[in-house]
Amino acid sequence: MLEIPLYALSGFFMKISDDMHDKKNNMLFGILAGILCGLLLGYLVTISVDAAYIFFGVFIGTFLSKKVNCINHIVTALIFVIIAFLLGFPAIGIGTLIICSIAAYIDEIGNDNKIIYEKSKLLEIFFEYRFALKTAILILAIFGTIQSFYPGFRIYGIYFLGIQTFLYFLMFEISYELAGLKFDAIYDRVYNMFGNPE
Repeated sequence: MLEIPLYALSGFFMKISDDMHDKKNNMLFGILAGILCGLLLGYLVTISVDAAYIFFGVFIGTFLSKKVNCINHIVTALIFVIIAFLLGFPAIGIGTLIICSIAAYIDEIGNDNKIIYEKSKLLEIFFEYRFALKTAILILAIFGTIQSFYPGFRIYGIYFLGIQTFLYFLMFEISYELAGLKFDAIYDRVYNMFGNPE
């Protein structure tokens, strides 16, 4: 059950790091939050093969979409990769990694894309909340559930995820969104505790 707090806290610190950069232009606390996020995600992928597929996919997708574009993101990515390789992560296959990477890439090129948002409200919602990766994870989890009842069910080269992984990833996303909603209050509390953190 360690995965639940790891997913939730990593989503929380990822959003805090993003908003420290985007809203407050605060490099110091943005980097600190990014380090915490990278540590949590790095450890998570060493204890869960499902998480390794998802977050290495996110890493590849964001890198290819050129969204690793500020010091916070770079530090988070470096810490994540260093921890994962130092501690050792489970062996993963290429098929599922490609699926997660493509889904993450689609999410990133669509997110905050005014051209796409202007086409329809549905597309705006889809990409604002990055539903491509959620959909991919849900489908892989459904296939994993089917496989648990019918072990002969398989697609060559594709590793299916556990249904609990989809729920864990929702925890990551919910924590990410809640951190965004409460960011100003969180920032004010940090400011009051430590003074001007910039």
